[in-house]
This record gives sequence, structure tokens and C-alpha cells, in this order.
Amino acid sequence: MGKVLLSITGFNPQRWYELLSAEREVVLEPEGAADPSIDYAVVWKQKPGLLAKLPNLKAIFSIGAGVDHLFADPNLPAAPIVRVVDENLTQHMVEYVLWRVFDHHRQGQLYRAQQTKKAWHEPPQRPAADISVGIMGLGNLGRAAAEALKAAGFRVNGWSRRPQEVAGVTTFSGDAGLVPFLNATDILVVLLPLTEATKGIISYGLLKELRRRNGLGGAVLINAGRGKLQRDADILRALDDGTLKEASLDVFEVEPLPKTSPMWNHPKVFVTPHAAATSDPTHLVPPMLRQMDAFERGEPLENVVDRTAGY
Repeated sequence: MGKVLLSITGFNPQRWYELLSAEREVVLEPEGAADPSIDYAVVWKQKPGLLAKLPNLKAIFSIGAGVDHLFADPNLPAAPIVRVVDENLTQHMVEYVLWRVFDHHRQGQLYRAQQTKKAWHEPPQRPAADISVGIMGLGNLGRAAAEALKAAGFRVNGWSRRPQEVAGVTTFSGDAGLVPFLNATDILVVLLPLTEATKGIISYGLLKELRRRNGLGGAVLINAGRGKLQRDADILRALDDGTLKEASLDVFEVEPLPKTSPMWNHPKVFVTPHAAATSDPTHLVPPMLRQMDAFERGEPLENVVDRTAGY
């Protein structure tokens, strides 16, 4: 049984180390660039080149839902990459999406502004069935969010690069389906992976296609995917000229969000610090260990990243 290399940036490694060490020998640094004792790597934003020469590396486990940090390494080895699929992580994301959709739907931003002015005014309120929520990205997280939104009474659209079918969801795909999807969407929820094809996709031109004459009084953006999917300046422009009514942003082009960013004080923006679905080692380490054990019994790895697609 080989060692597990743990290399994570932006997370406290202690709990990850403790849980992995319960069943495997864990190291924080390889014994030289070509350490033959390492079988698996558990990583998040590891140092570029760290994995390149490990001769016996069998699999790479990413501790976050995104894997674009791995593809940023030009010397990434050919070992299979396993992405996180976990009920706890999925539930956190579904909660975030529901929270933000309901807050926009029930005029949360308006009521908070009224409270500062001690204003007592009840605006018109439309039923959820009058609101169309469009989800960009129909992977595990997108599908789970779609199910929860349907159960809450919203009309749900979905868009993905490749054709998908989701019961009760009107689906669109590819370049040909993008504008029709946006034209039918009041609240846009972005849960896409970051790839070369999706980088900067949330642009001013895309936001202009959202439906603005609706029961909300304007189009809304919610991005809980990856920061580099969006162009921050384009979102600000859309908010300032009325293309967007409001936005809830959990991710940004630069993170942490610089203190000089106008997003912090913008009256139409709700900011969270990339916290929609935090990776919890208590829930994520056990399935990693199970996969390692199963792989050594000759069973295939699950949730392996398609390197061609980038997710």
C-alpha cells in the first residue's frame, strides 16, 4: 500500500491529514521529485510540477468540485483525476441556490433597503410558478438544484454543452440553444465547470439576452460556479444600465475579492466568499479512501474527469 500525498492550498490540511492517516500513510511532501512511494495524491491548487515525475501515481483526487486548478498545471501527469461527488457538498450547493433564488424572488434586496429607511411598503408578489429559473450546467449539482427548484414551484430551464434530458426541465444545449435558453430565463443560475470553452462566458452580451420584462421587474444573475466564468466589469455594467436587476455572486475573477472592488458596496450585489458549498473533509475523505481500496481490488474509479472536455 503506497503513500498518499496531501497538497492543498487555501484549506487547513490538519483534518484532511488526520482522516486520511486513519487508513493510509500520508505525506505532505514527496521524497524527491520522483518519489516512487506515492500511489495517490489528494490536492487543491498544488504547486505546479509537484505531481509530474511521480512514477507510481495511480490517481489524483481533487478536494473541490472544480478541477480547473489541476489543468492549470502544464506538467500534469496522465494519472486519472477523480472529482468530488458527495451528497453533503451537493446539499450545500442546493441550499445556496434555493436561498439566493428565494431571496431575489421575494424581493429581499428591496426589503433590506426599505429597512434602512424605515419604509413600510409591500410590493406586488408573484407566485413561483410565474418565475423561470435557468440553470447553466446540468451536472450533478445542476440537476440537484433543478429538482429542488421544481419542488419549490418554479419553472426550470437548463442549458449544457451537450444535450441532456432532465424530467420536468426544459433543456437547451450547445451554441444554438444558448440564446433561446437565455430569452426564456428570469433568474440565471450558473453552475458550469471552468474550461477553455466556458471562460468568460458570463459577458455583457450574454446578460443582454436574459428576459427583463417579468414578474421580478428585471433579470437576475446567480453565479456559484467558478469566478473566471464571469467578467466582473460586464456584470457591473449590466447592473448599472438596468440589463440586470440584481446579482448574487459567490465567485469572482480574482479571489479573495479585492477590497477596492465596487462589488462590495454595490446596492444590487449580494457577495459571499466562495462559500456556497465548502469541502468538508469529514464527508469527502471516506469516499476517497473507499475508491482507493476498490481500485486496488481491481474495480474502476468513479467520477473520473474527461480530460478532453475538462470536467
